[in-house]
Amino acid sequence: MFLCRFLAGCAFLALGSTSTFAVTGWGDDYEKALAQAKAEKKMVLLDFTGSDWCGWCIKLDKEVFSETEFKSYAKDNLVLVAVDFPQRHKLPKEKQEQNDALQAQYGVRGYPTIIVLNPEGKPVGKLGYQPGGPKAFIAKLDELKGK
Repeated sequence: MFLCRFLAGCAFLALGSTSTFAVTGWGDDYEKALAQAKAEKKMVLLDFTGSDWCGWCIKLDKEVFSETEFKSYAKDNLVLVAVDFPQRHKLPKEKQEQNDALQAQYGVRGYPTIIVLNPEGKPVGKLGYQPGGPKAFIAKLDELKGK
């Protein structure tokens, strides 16, 4: 009986701790994203976020990234990468090192900061939270797409 409860609890914890990136279309591997973007001729959207503590990051996720209109646009036009700096849990060492290096590389000083790269991996713009939901955000991305 104890073993059954223990295994059920482990299964619950394993499922509960699964990254939401896979579910929502977001990845967290920068190099893999660059290769995918080049192969699919899509822009890369790097979301520098404090996912579990930054109010503006949470607002951006709720008002833009979680909306169907943005998800549809992203599916056809973007490779999404979350560059997270959480406070309530610790990232694996290699992810933390990657994120710290990206923060330094792109000069990110606050959250949320969105860095947009062209399919060749070159920066074409920097965004943050803005009102207007997915429509306004997509309009900004389309402007950058033309660069």
